[in-house]
Amino acid sequence: QVQLVESGGGLVQPGGSLRLSCTASGRTVSSYNMGWFRQAPGKEREFVAVINRSGDTFAADSVKGRFTISRDNAKNTVYLQMNSLKVEDTAVYYCAAAVNIATMASRYNYWGQGTQVTVSS
Repeated sequence: QVQLVESGGGLVQPGGSLRLSCTASGRTVSSYNMGWFRQAPGKEREFVAVINRSGDTFAADSVKGRFTISRDNAKNTVYLQMNSLKVEDTAVYYCAAAVNIATMASRYNYWGQGTQVTVSS
């Protein structure tokens, strides 16, 4: 079992950048496929990006070229670097861990509590 804690959210202007962190305890992040999801008010939870055990990454079309997922095994932490942020990126961002690689939220076994990202001028 793994516990996940997100940090790094906040208020940023359009075009700005933020880096989210997801620190794990109990198990190593390299033991799982680690994903980032987001949920805006009134909308379903949406896949953002995933990094598998081998370090391969995949991102949703809506963030491809702007967001980058990465992992630091020494710090047992997964990151989401978000650049060129848009108002529509505003959401609560969640880190999650899955035994099997997936982009569907229902396939993820463990979740963090979420961190708010607000993009506004």
